[in-house]
Amino acid sequence: MLGFTRAKVWLVAAVLLFGAVFAVPTFLPAPVFNQLPSFLQAKVNLGLDLSGGSHILLEADPADVAKQRLENMEEQVRTELRRGDPRISIGDISRKGGRLSFMVRDPSQVDAAVERIRPLTQGAGLTGQRDFNVEVVDSSTIVMTPTQAGINNALDQAMDVAKEVIDRRINELGTREPTIIRQGSNRIVVQVPGLQDPGELKDLLGQTAKLEFKLVDYTADPAEVAAGRAPIGSEILPYPENPSGSPMIAVKRQVMVSGEELIDAQQGYDQQNNQPVVNIRFNGAGGKKFGRVTSENVNRPFAIILDGTVLSAPNINEPILGGSAQISGSFTVQSANQLAIALRSGKLPVALTVVEERTVGPDLGADSIRKGVIACAIATAAVLAFMLVSYGRFGVYANLALAANIILIIGVMAVLNATLTLPGIAGFVLTIGAAVDANVLINERIREEQRRGRPIIQTIETGYREATRAILDANITNVIAAALMFYFGSGPIKGFAVVLTIGIVTSVFTAVTVSRMLASFWLRRKRPTELVI
Repeated sequence: MLGFTRAKVWLVAAVLLFGAVFAVPTFLPAPVFNQLPSFLQAKVNLGLDLSGGSHILLEADPADVAKQRLENMEEQVRTELRRGDPRISIGDISRKGGRLSFMVRDPSQVDAAVERIRPLTQGAGLTGQRDFNVEVVDSSTIVMTPTQAGINNALDQAMDVAKEVIDRRINELGTREPTIIRQGSNRIVVQVPGLQDPGELKDLLGQTAKLEFKLVDYTADPAEVAAGRAPIGSEILPYPENPSGSPMIAVKRQVMVSGEELIDAQQGYDQQNNQPVVNIRFNGAGGKKFGRVTSENVNRPFAIILDGTVLSAPNINEPILGGSAQISGSFTVQSANQLAIALRSGKLPVALTVVEERTVGPDLGADSIRKGVIACAIATAAVLAFMLVSYGRFGVYANLALAANIILIIGVMAVLNATLTLPGIAGFVLTIGAAVDANVLINERIREEQRRGRPIIQTIETGYREATRAILDANITNVIAAALMFYFGSGPIKGFAVVLTIGIVTSVFTAVTVSRMLASFWLRRKRPTELVI
């Protein structure tokens, strides 16, 4: 067990060199760090509590979720009854009172309509209820009422999707290791380390990014539009940048193409006036649909709508068949880039409003780092002194292994772009104390074998072999606990779990392998006749 081949020695040396090479950039000043080769530009990121940053609490309105569910169900009902065989003719669908109601023109088709509509409803989670109740009123009117269980289930799903969209948007900014967690049933906490101005973040997260292309209803009476009244099948939307001066415009309710059919969005410039625009590209189905609609409506205007507001209403001069389009408006480069990011990351399933905003100053983080470094230094010095006094030469080996362990932890965290938080520093200090546990077990086992009168080489070899079993058993359980904390925890708890897991793995390697290699070198070089430990 004490035999180390040349290949094994080089392998251990390579691992230690790896840790040292990737640990150093973390401590370099920014100008020097930026000059490093790209593969070396990896460092340990500091969390919100250490580097400062922005804390934002977002809240969703359950009423907005309920409204969207009604709109989606209305579209499904229209499609199902129109395309079914036989076709069932109905009157206008009303959404008054938070429920859908419509009249079936032929009373003999009421039962058939109900049978087609019921499959559109779904189970509301594990509640045993449906998300909509369907009933017939006055023999020919069908009423669909959303259940509370259905609304709660839809809100829960919407918040999960919103969390994923927010994560994609923040990562598009190039910000590393944001903390994004749900709070309660309709809130999301967003913490972004290093971002001192939350304005850009608020603008980005405040956009639902619901993009729609609809035809402009050119038959609408301008006076009626100004009064907020739209023809049947159309709706009135705000149009702040309307060249005609009217702040409102009438558009068809039917969506030509939606943002869900986008595959890319990039900020660019208009070739004619060099103004910032957003260039978008549709998927295959969206491109075909957009090409067909523009082919059928040449010389008619269409509206580009973002979150219920018309950005522009250009004229269709010719069919747009390439699957690409351009969104223009009163953009700056920054606002166009923000819109492109929002469109690429997908639309939020529910509108979110900022209900709390905090900026954590870097001064607090600097103080935490200073105290954490002091704690680490004291803990390290105390451990080094204890091991040296207690075990002599083997205490020196343990101390060298501990130094290698610290370097490896920092190097691995840098490669993984892990974030160090204040609890992470606590995990670091805990790892330093726990790292020597393995060496204590090894050294005490060697002492025990020595008392049994074994030869020196056999004493050391048996001590390492027997202690290694206990070390692995103990640390496997610790890794399981850390993995559970990482999986179920969030924010600071995850930071603690990451440092603890890395520290456990590297401490086992350094305590068992590095210290054993040093002991092997001593035995082969000195061939001692007496063991003092």
